[in-house]
Amino acid sequence: MNLNEMTARELAGALKNREVSAVEVTENALERAERVGAQVGAFAHLTPELAREQAKRADRALADGDAPAFAGVPLPIKDINQVAGQPMEAGARIMRGHVAETNDAVVELLAEAGTVCIGKTSTPEFAFPPYTEPVAGPKARSPWDLSRTAGGSSGGAAAAVAAGIAPVAHASDGGGSIRIPASATGLVGLKPSRGLVSAAPGVDGAGLPTNGVITRDVRDTAAFLDVLSQYQPGDPWLRNRPHTTYLDACDRPQNELRIGILWEPLNVEEIDMHPHSREAVELTARTLESLGHHVEIASRPMNSQDWETFMPLWSTSAAQLPVPEEAVDQLEPLTRWLRDMGQGFSAVEYANAVSGAQALTRKVVSEWADFDVILTAALPPGTLRPEDLMKEDPAEDFYSQRRFTPWTSVWNMLGAPSIALPVLAGKVGQDWPNGEALDEHDGVVLPFSIMLNSVHIGTDEMLLGLAAQIERALPWRERQLEVIRRYA
Repeated sequence: MNLNEMTARELAGALKNREVSAVEVTENALERAERVGAQVGAFAHLTPELAREQAKRADRALADGDAPAFAGVPLPIKDINQVAGQPMEAGARIMRGHVAETNDAVVELLAEAGTVCIGKTSTPEFAFPPYTEPVAGPKARSPWDLSRTAGGSSGGAAAAVAAGIAPVAHASDGGGSIRIPASATGLVGLKPSRGLVSAAPGVDGAGLPTNGVITRDVRDTAAFLDVLSQYQPGDPWLRNRPHTTYLDACDRPQNELRIGILWEPLNVEEIDMHPHSREAVELTARTLESLGHHVEIASRPMNSQDWETFMPLWSTSAAQLPVPEEAVDQLEPLTRWLRDMGQGFSAVEYANAVSGAQALTRKVVSEWADFDVILTAALPPGTLRPEDLMKEDPAEDFYSQRRFTPWTSVWNMLGAPSIALPVLAGKVGQDWPNGEALDEHDGVVLPFSIMLNSVHIGTDEMLLGLAAQIERALPWRERQLEVIRRYA
């Protein structure tokens, strides 16, 4: 039994059968977090005392026969969320030394499910960019190739799961921050429907961000959505619970669905599309047709100018940061740029952007009325090196981010669920994206993922069922194990 290679459900089963103790699992995870975590930049902080205390509690519950579903399963928390008594520095220099006084609601729910917090995973400053390269902390890199980004902003979470440190990690997504790192590291990442997972005790704002997890398979993702999708007092949205469970939805027969392939970007006018990204979409399309679904090309219902009208939504969260004026110069350039932009918008402009998002959602859903799901590549250029993605000028950097992720943020605006799924491993030349010179000694093998994007909010069960269908048809587990075993 290799503890590092199990899914969360498999590990939970071994713990319940008393094949291994929670303390043993935790010590193994902490050792690997310290050793391998440093190589991939997975952790901002380890929490060994808390982890050992939670593991002992899990063992007692397992012995008594009344343990919760994931008792003893290691699950780190992203360092943008609060764990009482633990550091919460959000990848920012101005937050150094900050210790949380309380738990966020998602942290409470994960603890109630029996999981063990082995640490806080690395994130870029205040979780803004789709790469994890903070000045104030570890840089998260893909275990597939340490010269490549693990994505962001949940980069540390993805690195921890892909490197075999934990089978699941908490993550969050305000513009793609679950799906981007999952795609960069060959994992599964779901952005749930708006309001399904509470932001308590924080606020949902315009409804762009949501909490979730990064996992190794669709069923683990579904099982943890069952854990996290609990209404909290004061939540501005209320979503229906699933017919039975989200996990059960993975095994329900799927009716014929109407799938639209979208090749055109929605937030920029042109993108770099690696041949393997196109191949991944085409492979998925053929698989969907073989499963009885109808697939055709979808038109683009919005353009980059439409997307830019919602800059008040993206930048106001930076303007809301409680940063003393004397500490502003400690912020990274991108954060300062977003903060300055957000402070420049009036209340009326922000309100217009919120109402505009509603109008755009109606327009998009209307134009895609013939589809249930939109299929896209996840990261069209593939997993890039930080130096090929990051730009010195923050405005250029932000535009580069948009080209890197031309579809993810739109589903945060729409509020509908979206899931990233690895389907293909392909070799990438060292010259990409500035060229593609390959020979037998050149290049690295990287994962290429697709995204299944629901047209309608609240259709998480359908989307998980469809993703599980594809996962059965295009097995990926062996690819994950190959990467985990590199860090034995």
